[in-house]
Amino acid sequence: MVDDNELTTIFARPERKLAAILAADVAGYSGLMERDEEGTHERLQLLLRDVVRPEVETHRGRIVKTTGDGLLAEFASAIEAVRCAVGLQQAMAERNVTLPEDRRLTFRIGVNLGDIMSENGDVFGDGVNIAARLEGLAEAGGILISHTVHEHVDRKLPVRFDDQGECALRNIARPIRVYRVGWEAALADPALLALKPRNTASAPPGLPDKASIAVLSFTSMSSEAEQEFFADGLAEDLITDLSKVPGLLVIARHSSFAYKGRSVDIRVIAKELGVRYLIEGSVRRASARLRINALLVDAANGAHLWADRFDRDLADIFTLQDEVVGKIVNALADVLPVVRSLPKRRATNLEAYDLFVRGRSLATQSLRETRAARPLLAKAIEIDPGFAEAHAWLAMSHHFGALYCGEPLEEHRMLARSAARKAVSIDPENADAHIVLGFLRAYEGELTEGVAEFEMGLRINPNHAEGWAMLADLRVFEGRAVEGIDCAQNSFRLNPYPPGDYYSFLGWAQYAAGRYQDAVETLRNPSAGGPGAKRNLAAALAQLGRMKDAREEARKFLLEFPHFSAQQWGSTQPFRDDEGRQHFIDGYIKAGLPM
Repeated sequence: MVDDNELTTIFARPERKLAAILAADVAGYSGLMERDEEGTHERLQLLLRDVVRPEVETHRGRIVKTTGDGLLAEFASAIEAVRCAVGLQQAMAERNVTLPEDRRLTFRIGVNLGDIMSENGDVFGDGVNIAARLEGLAEAGGILISHTVHEHVDRKLPVRFDDQGECALRNIARPIRVYRVGWEAALADPALLALKPRNTASAPPGLPDKASIAVLSFTSMSSEAEQEFFADGLAEDLITDLSKVPGLLVIARHSSFAYKGRSVDIRVIAKELGVRYLIEGSVRRASARLRINALLVDAANGAHLWADRFDRDLADIFTLQDEVVGKIVNALADVLPVVRSLPKRRATNLEAYDLFVRGRSLATQSLRETRAARPLLAKAIEIDPGFAEAHAWLAMSHHFGALYCGEPLEEHRMLARSAARKAVSIDPENADAHIVLGFLRAYEGELTEGVAEFEMGLRINPNHAEGWAMLADLRVFEGRAVEGIDCAQNSFRLNPYPPGDYYSFLGWAQYAAGRYQDAVETLRNPSAGGPGAKRNLAAALAQLGRMKDAREEARKFLLEFPHFSAQQWGSTQPFRDDEGRQHFIDGYIKAGLPM
């Protein structure tokens, strides 16, 4: 007779989940084995022990299995999987420099994000098979990723992604769009691969004396993904609140969360981010109770300025957020000017807050993710109509979709404007809403009013990195390009690991100011992204007389935007005077773009 436990074992189904899979093997392994079987095997085992396993673990991955000539690893994050792949190739390149050619081991790597099945520690399914097929297509030292991975990592990592088109993979029913990771250019700048600040001019060599702080992602003490969203949400809210404290420089979430899951000395983090103080913490949420541990550290000497543990009912979460901010500000009282009381307009419903933090984490990531964020934010608004932040982030998701993802421009601008106006009407102190509304008004012909909205948002939150980056765009339209450069550089200071559009805003302002060589250097950064990067790079090269390079960049731009017209583009841009508009049009035409 079979008991219930045996039945459960017999009929247990493999676990299905979404995961990033990294497949790697040694190029030309069979030839190496023919020449030196024992030596090759020994070198590979040492490599797996000393390089591969530590790199995978650093990026929160798990080696599923090793084969005779390679390995399979699983990651919860596509970004971490690609970071790991780049780290492995960097390490291999550095090791091979000192070795004779016949002793070099070189990896080929494929990365895919997809649905996999997991059973008894092993993984299988199409998600795994695609990663293995990509590995087989990769060249020695190369990394190929699928389009699903590209959607998650584009504009978020300091490497180039080259579209290889759709490829037919063996035993995979449909063609897969494939991208090559152009990591090699970053070898000339180790800071790129080490994820150090990429705007070296703005990153101080030591710790600043002024009040500057970064909030690291809070550790969730639960294995549930939903609780990780909650922990990240609390840390992000803390960043927003501290950003409004006069005299305190606060690093943007995009950069401070880059250390999530990595074991890095806190003094190193402070130096890389250019801050004096760091906050770290953990969150445990169980049933109706909540425990938060928080620690404020002076990185100059490692001293703990303040630490506390909060045990509360979950219903008290919003009061608790105010209490944590107040205690941190009090701990920094000696280095801050007199602090005015901060506005406290928060959610009033925990279910709405849960939906909001999940939606906020997805918005402005990729087209698929920002679309997934909208119903979560809309549901939060339905539950709590007075939740200004949910309205503001709904506006940002529509704005992001129209600006970067090719969603219907007029429709999503209208939706963004409506949501932003609602957020401002509920909470006039909502910086996000003012900044989105300002950008929309400027591009709809209300440049003066749009800039005023921006300036209001940045008075409320002077640490709004994205706001400073976008204000650089509007300063160019105003004919104040040099001020635009200052705005863009300030955004790098606040967000040392910026998304690619920051480089585009800086390069745009540098071109407008006639600093063509600076614009070329900025727009050639591997991270530079956004629709205007190649177009403005082509124009800057043309103005320097480098016509061959200019025409090549123009050709690349036209592959993405074949219907571009310089004159038509100019007619849609809200320049205050025709001279500034014509400066760009002349550069585009000189580079070979259609009139």
